[in-house]
Amino acid sequence: MLGTVCLQAQNVVPVRKVRPDAPAADEVRIAAVTQESVGSVFKLRGAAEIETVDMLLRADEIDYDEEKDYAEARGNVKFDYFIHGEHMEATRVEYHLTERVGKFYDVKGSTPAKLEARPGVLTTTSPFSFQGKWAERLQDRYILHNGFITNCKLPRPWWVFTGSAFDIIPGKRAITKSSFFKLRGIPIFYSPRFYKSLERVPRKSGFLTPSLTNSNRRGVTLGAGYYWAINRSYDAMYRSQWFTQRGFAHNVDFRGKPTQTTDFNYTLYGVNDKGRLNQDGTRNKPVSGVLMKLTGRSELPLGFRLRGEFNYLSSFEFRQEFTESFFEAIYSEVHSQGAIGKYWGPYALNIAASRIETFQWPSPESFPYAASGDNKLSLRKMPSFEFNSRDQEIVKGPVPVYVSWDANYSFLRRRERAFQTRDFVGRGDVEPRILTSLHWKDFHLVPSFSLRETQYNSSLDTDGRLTGQNFLRSSREFSADLVFPTLARIFEKPPKLLGKRLKHVIEPRATFRYVNGIGSDFQRLIRFDETELVSDTRELTVGVANRFYSKDAAGNVTEVFSWELQQRRYFDPTFGGAVVSGTRNVLLSTASLSDYAFLDVPRNYSPIVSTMRAQVGSVGLEWRSDYDPGRGRLVATSLSANGRILADYFVSVGHNQVNEEQVVSTGTRLSGLSPKANQLFSILGYGQENRRGVNAGFLMVYDYTRQVMLYNQAQMTYNTDCCGWSVQFRRFGFGNRNENQFRVAFNVANIGSFGTLRRQERMF
Repeated sequence: MLGTVCLQAQNVVPVRKVRPDAPAADEVRIAAVTQESVGSVFKLRGAAEIETVDMLLRADEIDYDEEKDYAEARGNVKFDYFIHGEHMEATRVEYHLTERVGKFYDVKGSTPAKLEARPGVLTTTSPFSFQGKWAERLQDRYILHNGFITNCKLPRPWWVFTGSAFDIIPGKRAITKSSFFKLRGIPIFYSPRFYKSLERVPRKSGFLTPSLTNSNRRGVTLGAGYYWAINRSYDAMYRSQWFTQRGFAHNVDFRGKPTQTTDFNYTLYGVNDKGRLNQDGTRNKPVSGVLMKLTGRSELPLGFRLRGEFNYLSSFEFRQEFTESFFEAIYSEVHSQGAIGKYWGPYALNIAASRIETFQWPSPESFPYAASGDNKLSLRKMPSFEFNSRDQEIVKGPVPVYVSWDANYSFLRRRERAFQTRDFVGRGDVEPRILTSLHWKDFHLVPSFSLRETQYNSSLDTDGRLTGQNFLRSSREFSADLVFPTLARIFEKPPKLLGKRLKHVIEPRATFRYVNGIGSDFQRLIRFDETELVSDTRELTVGVANRFYSKDAAGNVTEVFSWELQQRRYFDPTFGGAVVSGTRNVLLSTASLSDYAFLDVPRNYSPIVSTMRAQVGSVGLEWRSDYDPGRGRLVATSLSANGRILADYFVSVGHNQVNEEQVVSTGTRLSGLSPKANQLFSILGYGQENRRGVNAGFLMVYDYTRQVMLYNQAQMTYNTDCCGWSVQFRRFGFGNRNENQFRVAFNVANIGSFGTLRRQERMF
């Protein structure tokens, strides 16, 4: 007899419904081809089923004791638990419905994958599969005996974890005992006890995977570490590396979140260097050092916010020698800054501090003109009190009037090879500003006027010597920004690559700026920041922008091409006496136009600055160039292009060239307006982080001026449905560093990476 019977289960633990057609929380639904009842026992034969709100048990035959709420299933048994998504198959099952306890014999099954979409971690949607002689279910806990687990496709998985016992709590953790990790049936390593967190944000104390790598400058590198989950709010990690030819390196990472709105992260990297070993057995001078970083943020009472970042580097030579990132190794500046601020309406109040250190050469001994032995320039601002206001409309109407201001008082210090100031040089700076806007048809004129008073309690005398004499700088500034009518034309039938419609827009613009009151006092200022770059000027900036907008069939508008041109006319070529012939002059007027210095003599015209951008699909191009009419050539140009082609091919190419004349600034040394440069940067690759099959990439930085490959990196990765292998070669070739590195990694999907190739160093 085919039928379905609904029974009332008195002791079933209520569980939330997970399926629309599920039985009620206190209901047990049974069904079979034939049903027979003997007392409280139901004998179900043929397509037998027992279903509750959270599980479904199916088999060829099932004996169900309603009084004991116990079921025994035999033959092609299938068990589904809907809360966590487990599916199990067995030859025989003994199961207590109320207690959710049971035994499964000759079991195999699966549980949904736990995706960890993090950089460097291969992901797969394949479920975790398992097989074993028998398994126990103890409410939400499973114990698998004499079996294996994997997330590869069966029946020929790439990897399996075999063990005498697997203790698994879905969504929490998995523990294996006496386990072997096998790759294609070959044992790779043995672990008496292995722990894997299955939580969404796992945190568990334990030893880190040891690492082994090799370098021609450091020798064999052995690494080991420990992760300490102190409590819910704090954790710490320590990793030590032994460079057989250089000494020990130490990595410390300490994180914390004391409150919901406060967190910090402290990292430290240091090396006790013995010096590089030469072929004759001697050693170079040790390059021991420390690199430290502390970041933090907090939401304070009364609407105040705290943000800060502190960086410390003992020496630039240490960074070049031991950093693992090329772009970090060549960066010669160290920035630290922090602020407590509050913003309300148009106002902003900040108490800030900052420090900038610029290493002018790798070490004090590496440059012959470092007579004092100091190789860095240090600028410190601590503290600085700032109170600013955005534009506020005080007069409405056809000619509105807006006012704003910037006000601050700072304690400053500057240290360099030539001189150093007092530890606290006071500087007060106040600049109120008034502006309006005038409109006539499609013409828009925005004039503004400001007064600026800056008080210093230290300055330079006429011979350039540091004095403690107070100094007041007063300036007045007038500017007018004129926006001309926009010219536009629409092309109804552009090339198919550019969409359904194409719009060309021409935007001309002109700005006049007048600053007066500084004059020759510009040379008396100690340079701390851009505040001291303000000089007298009478200048006119003219520019024009061409823009092309594409519209597709769906109505989406994209800017596919733009070309902007700018040039400035200087009516005062000496900038009020601020320009010194035969040396590099950096003024606010020149720095706001171009990233490259061009002022070594009085001049009336700036270079023509061109910025060209294009974006077609996923491919972007940018070309910036500075053409100097006085020199009759391009003095600086930078070109970059990047994008993905056909989803799997990606490219990024950049070229930077600076071709400035050199001028004699002192009797002992030559210096250019901008350091000469001619470098090529490129990344070429095929594939993606989670793409199955072969993925390969190549990165290089080449210096044409020195004809040296500064850095190159090549990586090949092969991903299967559940794991992957990565091999990477890197070469450093700058400064005194001439190093080759070879690294490998094995990636298990949804679990992690094992090997010497760290996540932040991977291309895939």
